[in-house]
Amino acid sequence: MSSSANDRAIRPYRPDDLAAVYEVCVRTADAGGDARGIYRDDELMPNLFAGPYLLLDPALAFVLDAEGAGVVGYVLGTADTRAFVRAYRDRWIPRLAERYPEPSGEATEPDEVMIALHYRPERMILPELASYPAHLHIDLLPPFQGRGHGRRLIGAFLDAARRRGAPAVHVGMLTANVGARTFYDRLGFQEIDVADPGPLTYLGRSTG
Repeated sequence: MSSSANDRAIRPYRPDDLAAVYEVCVRTADAGGDARGIYRDDELMPNLFAGPYLLLDPALAFVLDAEGAGVVGYVLGTADTRAFVRAYRDRWIPRLAERYPEPSGEATEPDEVMIALHYRPERMILPELASYPAHLHIDLLPPFQGRGHGRRLIGAFLDAARRRGAPAVHVGMLTANVGARTFYDRLGFQEIDVADPGPLTYLGRSTG
């Protein structure tokens, strides 16, 4: 049966979507695959890559609401990465300090590695990305991928970020996630040359 536009609605995020967004995040957090059981706390990845955006910049969060299935995808981010990093340090790190104490010494376990990233939000600020002040994260459950929903979610984010004054946006994706790279290439994102990208590839495009 074909889907109508009405049963696959892109709409702004609402606070009562929080649990569903977290569920989508953890089920796609292992390079697009299910990350449940990888970390001691299944909410670790959502708390790093979804929760702060929903608290600090909810107006740039949009969800894919599938009739009968609820929220099955989302896009979220910020129009100003530098301002977001300041807010993350001031408001998000203290919020989770008791749940995720800062690791002492070198982080080696998977949980510790991710928690160490949580305590270094300034890692998001790279000089090569200055011309792309906005950034985003997008995730869709596998059954809803490849149907044009991701393109629509990105479009909603770009429109909103442009209205907020952001001329361009970047994404940092795991280089190993070749499916994601194909998706972004089709949407006009181009690789940004970053001196020390680590396991990530950075891509960017205008919001226009």
